[in-house]
Amino acid sequence: MKLEKPDPRIGAIATDVDVRSLSDADWNHLYAAWLEGIVLVVRGQTLSMEEFLAYSRRFGRLKPHRVRRTRHAQHPELTVMGVGTRKPDGSVDRAIYNRGGGWHTDSPWDTEICKGTQLYALAIPSYGGDTLFASMYEAYDALPDGLKARIDGLNAEHVYGGRARKGNDLLEPEDRDLPPAVHPVVRVHEETGRKSLYANPTHILRIQGLGDSESDRLVAELTEHMVNTPAQYRHKWSAGDIVIWDNRCALHAATGGYPIEEPRIHWRVTIMQ
Repeated sequence: MKLEKPDPRIGAIATDVDVRSLSDADWNHLYAAWLEGIVLVVRGQTLSMEEFLAYSRRFGRLKPHRVRRTRHAQHPELTVMGVGTRKPDGSVDRAIYNRGGGWHTDSPWDTEICKGTQLYALAIPSYGGDTLFASMYEAYDALPDGLKARIDGLNAEHVYGGRARKGNDLLEPEDRDLPPAVHPVVRVHEETGRKSLYANPTHILRIQGLGDSESDRLVAELTEHMVNTPAQYRHKWSAGDIVIWDNRCALHAATGGYPIEEPRIHWRVTIMQ
């Protein structure tokens, strides 16, 4: 197994490894590389659905995604991404095509913290469709001391789609108005002990204890720091890639821009603590 780092602050890429037959030593090496790199890419895999799920469970408990329509019928903990990009009338279903666009952390609207998200690439378009990742460790570390003191101890409410309820039409009606989940704006990572920002630009509703205008201004100020951190990695997908990222300390965004007539299909799992 070979491991390389595209940037010392974010990213780890593994090659010459088969995740179906990892030794304990290689597994521990991969897991450590993921914790350090925030995003772990394993290239060149050929997996059945059961093999992908078995590998994913090594990272933690799998939980079905709130968007039910793209859950796999036999394996509800697995979501099939990229299917149904066209409506019955032939027009583009933008909710599906644009899913994952905009900087965000997965599942902050859940009362449980999402440990990681893992994707396995089945079909990749000829261009476009990259995924961006940013380190929220580095975003927090770079904050002015005054801003760090200002946000210390603050909590934020998150709902699916945030204030704009972006993508809310993907949810079943009974899932659209669930109460917000509350998480600290500054999180301490359960395994590394490092502090990171956790003020999801897409799914945040408000910061508790502040008036609406003040909350909006603070969210906008934090968002500038989060999305403009130089500690970023851009993943250009190939079929057979497995990518897992740490939702406890990262933002990500799908870039879109791929041909609608070409498939971009991934298997996806949500991994909990």
